[in-house]
Amino acid sequence: MRVVVQEQPFDFGAEAADFAKGRDDIGAVVTFSGIVRADGAMTDMEIEHYPGMTEKALAAIAAEAQARWALGDVLVIHRFGMMRPGEQIMMVATASKHRKDAFEAAEFLMDYLKSRAPFWKKESGAGGEGWVAARDEDEAALDRW
Repeated sequence: MRVVVQEQPFDFGAEAADFAKGRDDIGAVVTFSGIVRADGAMTDMEIEHYPGMTEKALAAIAAEAQARWALGDVLVIHRFGMMRPGEQIMMVATASKHRKDAFEAAEFLMDYLKSRAPFWKKESGAGGEGWVAARDEDEAALDRW
């Protein structure tokens, strides 16, 4: 299991290749990358977090995924700082012997990261700036787990 919280961009392809490299004990790798989308007049997004607390929370949810599904490995990368539309915010990768476990665990991690991970997002643009509020549908997605 690897959990990384970093300011700098990451290479999704290189991370995915490294995650699966040399693994003959798994039959499935599921990857996902979250990207800053251009939303209205937004020009950039700033993500804040509390160092130490954030990594601990992400490691705990990754460990929970490993306990709930038969996973060979888990990777979570999440960025903080200033980002523009088109930049990657985060990445999740799960590996398992069978695809069902890899897909379900990846969805579980993505739902958690979207709604409960201790990150705060502020969008800026022509209309000013404001904090991004939690969305009801993101919270509801957690109910299935």
